[in-house]
Amino acid sequence: MITAAAAHRRRTGRNLFDDLLAAERAARGTAGDRVVLAGEYWTAFVPYAAHWPYEVHLYPNRRVGDLLALGDAERAEFCTFYLDLLRRFDRLFGEGVGRTPYIAAWHQSPVDPGPGSSGELALHMELFTIRRTVGKLKFLAGSESGMDVFINDVSPETAAQRLREVSP
Repeated sequence: MITAAAAHRRRTGRNLFDDLLAAERAARGTAGDRVVLAGEYWTAFVPYAAHWPYEVHLYPNRRVGDLLALGDAERAEFCTFYLDLLRRFDRLFGEGVGRTPYIAAWHQSPVDPGPGSSGELALHMELFTIRRTVGKLKFLAGSESGMDVFINDVSPETAAQRLREVSP
C-alpha cells in the first residue's frame, strides 16, 4: 500500500486514498455505483477489484492515519455502520443474526512508514464474508492462492446493489 500510495502521489500530486474515496462517492447513483452506505463521517463501498464476492471497505470521510485520530462522532457512526453491514451479510445469505462468517481487517498508517510515505496511508477497514452464495463458501482457486490473482463471479456493482437491497 505504501508503494502504491507513493506512486500515485508522484503521478498525480494527490493522495491515493482521498482520490479513491472521492471517486466512489462521486459515482453514487450511476451505473458504476459501488457505495453500500454513505454517512456524515463514513463511506462503505465494494472495491473495484474485490477479491471476495461480498467485500466492503469502510473509509472515514476525512483522512486520518489511525483509530486514535477519530473523533467521538466518527467512532459512533462507525459502530452503527459496522453493525448495519454485518446484518446485511446475514440477510443476504438468510443466516440468523450474527451467523454469517466474516473477516474484518483494519489498515492504519505504520508507526515507522519509511522515507517519503509519511501521511500517505489512510485508516480503513476491509470487511468480507467467505460466503459466495446461500450455503456455499468461497474457496480459493489455485490462481488465487498461488498467484494472488483473484477470480470473482459477482461484479462489485452487483454485490453493492444486493447489499443495499437487504438493508436492515
